Amino acid sequence: MTDHTLTRIPQSIPHSIWPADELRRAEKTAAESLGIPLYELMQRAGQAAFDVARDAYPASRHWLILCGHGNNGGDGYVVARLAQGAGIRVTLLAQVSEKPLPEEAQAARDAWLAADGVIHQFNIPWPQDVDLIIDGLLGTGLQNAPRDNVVSLIEQANHFPAPIIALDIPSGLNAQTGATPGAVIQAAYTITFIALKPGLLTGKARDVVGQLRHHALGLEAWLTQQPTHLNRLDASQLAQWFTPRRPTSHKGDHGRLLVIGGDRGTAGAIRMAGEAALRAGAGLVKVLTRVENIAPIITARPELMVDELTPQSLDESLAWADVVVIGPGLGQAPWGKQALRKIDNFCKATLWDADALNLLAINPDKRHNRVITPHPGEAARLLNCTVAEIENDRLLSAQRLVKRYGGVVVLKGAGTIVADERGVMSIIDAGNAGMASGGMGDVLSGIIGALLGQALSPYDAACAGCIAHGAAADELAARYGARGMLATDLFSTLRRVVNPDVIDVYHD
Repeated sequence: MTDHTLTRIPQSIPHSIWPADELRRAEKTAAESLGIPLYELMQRAGQAAFDVARDAYPASRHWLILCGHGNNGGDGYVVARLAQGAGIRVTLLAQVSEKPLPEEAQAARDAWLAADGVIHQFNIPWPQDVDLIIDGLLGTGLQNAPRDNVVSLIEQANHFPAPIIALDIPSGLNAQTGATPGAVIQAAYTITFIALKPGLLTGKARDVVGQLRHHALGLEAWLTQQPTHLNRLDASQLAQWFTPRRPTSHKGDHGRLLVIGGDRGTAGAIRMAGEAALRAGAGLVKVLTRVENIAPIITARPELMVDELTPQSLDESLAWADVVVIGPGLGQAPWGKQALRKIDNFCKATLWDADALNLLAINPDKRHNRVITPHPGEAARLLNCTVAEIENDRLLSAQRLVKRYGGVVVLKGAGTIVADERGVMSIIDAGNAGMASGGMGDVLSGIIGALLGQALSPYDAACAGCIAHGAAADELAARYGARGMLATDLFSTLRRVVNPDVIDVYHD
């Protein structure tokens, strides 16, 4: 699914992601293999950034360009020269350092000076008529919080009444983790070069990246030949999992799903998980819950089979089921604990969420046919660490969860990560802030459970389920806005999302 073939001003971004450190090493190898000087790559990066800036802000007439003491700053010098050549007024501020510039950045600086460009120090007053800022301060090598002199520039840029375009990555954002250890540029656009970095898609990325653009700088042929173990997944790929059904298929072909949970006061959680499974195409869904929940659930969704959770009903249901989802509204009382212990002997695919994860943290075990779907708080309990540690490196956290618990891990959040024991990981590029409301995780559990029942592998079910979940929410947000979105609202768009082959004549 990787698409490295892009126009001059790309309207799409690739589906492959490179670890930031690996990409920095690979850039030189790629250039040498194709006979492209590194300085030529820098000029191409500057040209790509200039094109994005002109396309996004065609009326801008005075650009402020911030250049750090590295190759990111070198890209800024190229942009400055191109802008000045196009008749745009340029004010360029550059970091002063006793260390020499990298060779390519020095060449770009010399070319700017040769074009009668002027270099100002960071401490000059900013012209008030600046209408576009180009961020070339720190680049992808950042590991720690920016230094004080750069912090003041970042804060000034963020508060200045002009949009910011970041070169490769917003300064202050960690290219590998998406963490922001200190001040960070709030970009309106980010143009990233060669390949996507994980930090552009997870962690705090969505708060600061703005609209993401990509340019491979002519390295497409080399990139397509390189294996990658980290992928970006979005709604454009849904059709590979949600294929049209055979006309003669019947309910038994699409999975018998058992959903367990809904302790006193949490009937809504198990009802939402059950209905989500139906909306995602499950053939048959049985819910085991508290006896007092039966009537309300059946009344709300009569297509669900609902029974009281007892030792006998659980044994019978486990013999019947193809897949088990346990956790939504389960609680941590003996009622839920006993059900979870029974699941240990179930040899088919399972999904554990919510309180099942909290109980798993108390009694850890490793299973190869299980999907777990923790949010950062649950992940912290599973790894006996803080939420901050989880969020500081979400990719590493997902890998640690897989190593400890096996199977497939879905680490939820902005830039959800799916990881499995083979070392393959994906970042889900779907969803929005409207999903920060109660019940969304229950809906996701039902969707993934339904896909497990439809014979998708645990990893594929997790990936497809997360994309469908996010895409359904994105359709709602586009229509009504993000604020006030309810988990049950997704049912209206989820059905549309899981049938990508259908052309909606009323909305498409």
